Parts: sequence; C-alpha cells; structure tokens
Amino acid sequence: HVRYSTTGSSLILNAQPFRVQYSGRSFAIAHNGNLVNAVRLRRELEKKGSIFQTTMDSEIILHLIVKELRNGIENAILKTMKRIKGAYSLVIMTEDSLIAIRDPNGFRPLCLGETNSSYVIASETCALDLVEARYVRDIMPGEILIINEKGLKSIKSGINAKISQCIFELIYFARPDSIVFGENVYMFRKRQGMFLAKEYPIDADFVMPFPDSGNYAAIGYAQASGIPFEMGMIRNHYVGRTFIQPSQSMRDFGVKVKLNPVKELIAGKRVIIIEDSIIRGTTARLRVKTLREIGAKEVHMLVSCPPHRYPCVYGIDFSTKGELIAARKSVEEIRKFLDLDSLGYLSKESLVKASTIPEEKLCLACFTGKYPVPVEDEFDKYCFELNGNISPSEQLYL
Repeated sequence: HVRYSTTGSSLILNAQPFRVQYSGRSFAIAHNGNLVNAVRLRRELEKKGSIFQTTMDSEIILHLIVKELRNGIENAILKTMKRIKGAYSLVIMTEDSLIAIRDPNGFRPLCLGETNSSYVIASETCALDLVEARYVRDIMPGEILIINEKGLKSIKSGINAKISQCIFELIYFARPDSIVFGENVYMFRKRQGMFLAKEYPIDADFVMPFPDSGNYAAIGYAQASGIPFEMGMIRNHYVGRTFIQPSQSMRDFGVKVKLNPVKELIAGKRVIIIEDSIIRGTTARLRVKTLREIGAKEVHMLVSCPPHRYPCVYGIDFSTKGELIAARKSVEEIRKFLDLDSLGYLSKESLVKASTIPEEKLCLACFTGKYPVPVEDEFDKYCFELNGNISPSEQLYL
C-alpha cells in the first residue's frame, strides 16, 4: 500500500502512512497487504458512526484500533487482529513506541534490524543495509513487537493459522539483494533459471532477460545450459516498475521508455527470453514485437513460475481473473498472442524446489486457486470508491 495501491486508487488521499489524533494522543500506521473482510468491517463501522477519509482497507485497521485504545495499545491491537482477516504487515508509531505487527499467516514479510543506538523495522533486509542496521530476525507470523525505552516486548496473538508466505515476493516483488522469509532472493531466482534449463532445453544463440526482474533467473539458465548470457535490452533506470503502475495506459507507456534493445546484438539471432512472470501479457507482447521488428530470427520465452490463473487477494495488484491472461487462454494461445516461437512455464514442483521453504508454508494461491484465508467479500480494488463521493480536489494521482 505504501509503494502502490491494491485497495483504492493511487490518490493523494490514500498515501500512507496514515496519522490520527485521539484523546490528545497521536499515532501513525503503514500497511502492506490486503484485508479480505474489509467491506463487511467498514459497513459495520460506518453504521456505528465512523467517518472514513480514504478508500483504503488500511484505514479500517486504524478505526478498529482507535475504538479499543481506552484499554491500552496492546489490547487494542490484539482485539483488532481477531477481527481482521487477510494479509497485513503493519508498522505503528506512537509518541513513545515503535510497533511491528504481522498477520498470523505471515503473507507479507517484515523484519527487525538493529543499529548501535536504535531498532529498525522494514519489509526487506536491503532497507536495513541502507541505514547500516544489522538484520536481527523476522517478525514472526501473528507476532506483535513493541519497541520503546523499556526495550523489546514480543506478544503472541494466539491466533492459529497456517503459515502462508507469498511466493510472488520471491519471484518478483522483493529486491534481489534482500533476504525475505529467510530466503536469499538472488539465489532463489538463479535456481529458478537452473530448473528452467532442465525443463526446457532450447538450441539458441544466447539467453537474455527483460530487465530487471528476469535477470537472475536468466543467469541461472545460462549457467545451467551453457548458452551465453547477454543483456539484449538496456533498462532506463529513471523509469519505475511497469507492473505496479496503476493503469494500463501508464503501463504501456512505461514499456516503451523503460527498455531499449541492442539492435546489432539481436538481429538475425535465436533468442531465449527469461521472464519472471506473465500477468496481463500486454507488456511482454510489446517487448516481443520490438525484438521481431529489429530482426530477431527466433524468439523463445521461458517464465520462471507457473501460469497465474487466479487473482491475488492478499496484496499483489492482480485482484480479478479478467486481468490474468492465463485465466483466459491456454499456453499455446498465449504463445500465439505474444508471437513467440515457443513458450514455457516453470512447473510448480520445480518452483517449490527452488525455494528452501517447505511447500506447506508457502502461499501458491495465484497458481492453484487454493486460498489459505477464504475471501468473505466479492473483492473489488475500487469497492470503496463506487459511491462516487471522491471530490475533484482529492482525485490527484501519485
């Protein structure tokens, strides 16, 4: 929610962290994840007089905590955790404490770091490196960690849930120099590429990624297959990640300015492209078209995960089946749509083997349709905006 929205539009009013004042006290909250019972909870709160300023599910958490603050922040958080369902890694700042909270399933990462004089909470360990903090440990699923002048206090929520850590964090979202869920992201992605080489041996002149998220699986494929690795496309690093842009028009524009091919390298060559994932297919199609136009002889694409056939309701921005090309088309139909000579996806079995995390502790719902936490509501990213009460002054995109 801090980097991009998965509930509500990317509007100024939805920008986090949220800050609130209550009975002379103030605190701020930031949320990574998505609640699956947000619609019901918001309706209940509105019936009791709560007034919402944003269209984010995160504000629901804020309202629930505030309503219980008379019994102290610890009890307020515990009661709130028993009511909210879904994915939430939270950081709360009060006037005297820093509080980290992770949902009982552990969908999203959250970790603790330490400097000589302070503690740091972050989603990924690469953030700790920037402030020269030492990685201490992950916040455990279902844990509340309170940090203040008294030291550290760990509280277990007591909520029983199946550990379900999001595999897409490792595949795409996390930075490669991070440790997420105890897993080195760089090495995980290299192993994905090595398994791809076993499953799809292809005769080609070189293997290349679409930078940057496919880089490390491509290195793994090249090392395992013996096929040379080349950077056939050069990334403009002043452009953000196209997948997380809020609209399709912005994603299409981002594709054009983000990557530029090395024409002399690609012309007349048989190329294997390694992609981390194909979600909507529009980005990949434009990039393949570019390679064809500059004279690539053959274009093969290998994807370092299985087809995304089911939406994510836990905080990754593909929340409807209609967005997912693999939910509508077979692999062969996708190959034709992308204009490829061949297309292959890494099997679920090999994806799990690439990780050091047991399969039973991973969320694979976007591949299997088996959701660890049932969705109560008919999920719609813009469900809190459908009443049309957002004023023109608030319709400012980030």
